[in-house]
Amino acid sequence: MIDIKGFLETSFLDWHGRICSVLFLPYCNLRCPYCHNHSLVSHSERLASISIWEALDRLSSFKGWIDGICITGGEPTLHADLPLLIREIRRKGFLVKLDTNGTHPRVLEKLIGEKEIDYVAMDVKAPLDITRYRRATGVPVDLDLILESIDILKRGSIDYQFRLTVVPGIHQTEDIQTLADQLRVGKRLVLQNFNPENPLDPALKGLFPFDLKMLKEMEREVQRIT
Repeated sequence: MIDIKGFLETSFLDWHGRICSVLFLPYCNLRCPYCHNHSLVSHSERLASISIWEALDRLSSFKGWIDGICITGGEPTLHADLPLLIREIRRKGFLVKLDTNGTHPRVLEKLIGEKEIDYVAMDVKAPLDITRYRRATGVPVDLDLILESIDILKRGSIDYQFRLTVVPGIHQTEDIQTLADQLRVGKRLVLQNFNPENPLDPALKGLFPFDLKMLKEMEREVQRIT
């Protein structure tokens, strides 16, 4: 069974409109230079592990207080045991939110088809072309897989959102507009601000994020595109 590498007992931010606990899983197939969870990606062996059974015991005490569990990472869909983990969580009576980068559409489609998850937040890294996606992810990506995951969410029955972490120098204002035109999902596209505190690429550490007021205005603009 998957070893959990982080456990946040209560979050008001990870699932809009719900109170949830957050489970952090190790490993990722991307190397986004702005990633602030990179200890889960490249040095997960240095982090203490929590067994799913220990986590479930702790979660049981939150029944009636939290609405669900957010499974994040790293990239959760890398783990063959993910469906088993989700089933154990659901057996406890919790809703399940999945965070994913969309590189494993078959896993996503199966979880949705079998009604194992209740909400998906997919991180879309850049406008949907190979060059800009490669720059934002730090590694080559099969863009067809990303497009397939986007299509699965848009034509499926599950609630979802797409998230773009906006990084000065990696993303330009016109990139945000381009992505919104490509997705056309209105308020399901959410902009997140870059966190310069501990990025994977140390060169980004001194970078100033976008002004929050300006970012929110950009978000309002692109959310009008449907």
